[in-house]
Amino acid sequence: MTKNVLVISTSMRKGGNSDTLADSFAKGAERQGNTVEKISLAGKKIGFCIGCLSCQKTQKCVLKDDAAEIVEKMKNADVIAFATPIYYYEMAGQMKTLLDRANPLYPSDYKFRDIYLLASSAEDDNAAMDRAVIGLQGWIECFPKCGLKGVVRATGVEAVGDIQGKPVLNEAFEMGQNV
Repeated sequence: MTKNVLVISTSMRKGGNSDTLADSFAKGAERQGNTVEKISLAGKKIGFCIGCLSCQKTQKCVLKDDAAEIVEKMKNADVIAFATPIYYYEMAGQMKTLLDRANPLYPSDYKFRDIYLLASSAEDDNAAMDRAVIGLQGWIECFPKCGLKGVVRATGVEAVGDIQGKPVLNEAFEMGQNV
């Protein structure tokens, strides 16, 4: 069955390590015939949630920026893969801001069932990603029809291109193939 796969690269560094993970996952998903769209948050204007909760009644955010279009794509995706660099042992702030702005999805008839996390860190320890996984799981728990299906942890990659030639790119590709 063909799936609608949305890959969201939350790094501000185009071509960086987590962005490269996103590309690898997307290629794997495409190889299996899925419809894949990759969105980069680099260059997007996404403001902070103001907590008004209007979206709980209207399923639309009162803020007018790039988040609304991304959230609509999230709503209609079968699979969402978030790619993030790890900053201070947590997901990038841009990813957290987008998750907060996805609040209009809470009362909606969202389609996504499978969520993936692709994370990269300068730290060599896999545990460096644990808080990002926990943070994403907190968001997922608000959407009972979906679950975290996989995590790719790219460690020891800091400078742009450090990830090239690492087995973790194959892991991301294979995970994409198996969505």
